[in-house]
Amino acid sequence: MPAFLTHPWPWYVGGPLIGLMVPALLLLGNKSFGVSSNLRHLCAAYLPTKSAFFRYDWKTAGGWNLAFLVGTLLGGVVGGRVLAVGTVAISERTRNALTALGLHDLSGLVPREALSWAALATPRGIVMIVVGGFLVGFGTAYAGGCTSGHAIAGLADLQKASLVAVLGFFAGGLIGTFVVLPLLF
Repeated sequence: MPAFLTHPWPWYVGGPLIGLMVPALLLLGNKSFGVSSNLRHLCAAYLPTKSAFFRYDWKTAGGWNLAFLVGTLLGGVVGGRVLAVGTVAISERTRNALTALGLHDLSGLVPREALSWAALATPRGIVMIVVGGFLVGFGTAYAGGCTSGHAIAGLADLQKASLVAVLGFFAGGLIGTFVVLPLLF
């Protein structure tokens, strides 16, 4: 297997490739980049409801986006399972901070103590999944898009609302990391 497939790409290669998706989608198909709208498309497709929000032609509006989501998931599986070599690089300072919180198994993408079936069966795990899922879902709907949509497409389009949303995402991440996470662990 070629080395460029089995090792992480540097930020200066991966970042521009992701960033070039925005103009490519716009130029080739007049589509905007984002993932969170797929949840709406899936609900419209599989959950019959009287809500006007879910009554639209999801095949025309979201068929290409659902294919993009499936490709993203398959690419993640191939990249993470088939082509993955080695462990995730974590700085010593981050490793020490996570260990101080009681998270010791840092061999994967996330600490096993935080996201495993056993961890999710605890009150702390339920809070993390239910409350965290609600906050992510509410925030995505309230902000009019997800982090990738705002940070990549919205900022590339110089949208003020996306700048405010991205600043909010970063503020929420800092609060979650330095306030909420220490309370949970």
